[in-house]
Amino acid sequence: MELEVKTLSGGASGKVAVGFEVIDGSKGNQSVHDVVVAYTAAQRSGTAKTKDRGEVSGTGKKPWRQKGTGRARTGSRRTNIFTGGGVVHGPHPRDYSKKVNTKTRQLALRKALSERIKDGEVVVVDSLKLESLKTKDLHAQIEALAPKGTVLLVTGEADRNLSLDEESGNLLDKLALAARNIPLVQLVEADCLNTYEVLRPDVIIISKDGLKKVVGRLNSDKSK
Repeated sequence: MELEVKTLSGGASGKVAVGFEVIDGSKGNQSVHDVVVAYTAAQRSGTAKTKDRGEVSGTGKKPWRQKGTGRARTGSRRTNIFTGGGVVHGPHPRDYSKKVNTKTRQLALRKALSERIKDGEVVVVDSLKLESLKTKDLHAQIEALAPKGTVLLVTGEADRNLSLDEESGNLLDKLALAARNIPLVQLVEADCLNTYEVLRPDVIIISKDGLKKVVGRLNSDKSK
């Protein structure tokens, strides 16, 4: 299978092979589900915390005598039945992450990319290197490739398209600076691309070197 390669201005620039086996049918659906659930679970901070009766502040004195008052017996004002008392079975800090093995992640990414490619929602560009740092220039180029919706930019390597900031004297990544102020655009390196990020946007714009790196990840187990 081949994909048409475009320039950032929207013109044609040849074709490129997908480079990996495009999955048909229902194969990989469960892997995609498992990986997305694991990803979203890992985003949870797990810091919710309540105090039990041993942690709240309060006296240890018995509120009233055991018998003769007509009220239920109790031994502490720090129990859950009193205002300011401890919480029973409340949340405590925990790790929500789930383990997913490498082959499952690889299959999920292959399946997600296969579906986006078959639906015509992947645009390959010859390069994502910019001439300027201006957000409006990148915005105009993205609109030529993907007029509507959210966009994921996938680049091969970071810090290869640098510009020297005259004020600070620092080297800055042009693409990262130009893309950070566009609300519906997300930038990610091919080495860090995951299934959730592939499924989320309306259109994926990937550079040729980025596609090459993704293909290398998907085909890494074939030699084993």
